[in-house]
Amino acid sequence: MSENAELKWYVVHTYSGYENKVKANLEKSVVNNGMTDLIHEIEIPLETAVEIKNNKRKEVERKLMPSYVLIHMVMTNETWYLVRNTRGVTGFVGAGNKPYPLSDEDYQAIYKAAPSISGDIQEGDEVRILTGLFENFTGKVKAVDLENNKVLVTVSMFKQDTDVELAYDEIVMAD
Repeated sequence: MSENAELKWYVVHTYSGYENKVKANLEKSVVNNGMTDLIHEIEIPLETAVEIKNNKRKEVERKLMPSYVLIHMVMTNETWYLVRNTRGVTGFVGAGNKPYPLSDEDYQAIYKAAPSISGDIQEGDEVRILTGLFENFTGKVKAVDLENNKVLVTVSMFKQDTDVELAYDEIVMAD
């Protein structure tokens, strides 16, 4: 590796659903072509999300950037050619034919996304609260904010209705 050659993160666009195949093929090609000193890492950005279906919580891994793969590499004509000609790759992200590297801030921002929760709880559902001051209370869902993973639940206490904002993972459907 030359002195002024720099390792940078590049984003590669792939056919939908080909991210794992592209990663495996690239890793094999890098070893076979003796380019381990030029291409260091190949990543598919993933997040762990919680899905709630039928009152069951399940952690699943989701792609943060479907159809994209990140490559930590030194850009040379040879590495560009190897990556660009890997089956399933449609091209580098950049202006025209020139790949544009990610800044360190952009790379870090990809992995700082908040964990997401999705489920089948809707407005009007009866739910039981799992934690906090209102633990084991039941209430009715007044509003669901999936974007911020929040739920507004109306709880009846001392013949008075009280609205409580809870995280989506702090409730389950009432029995």
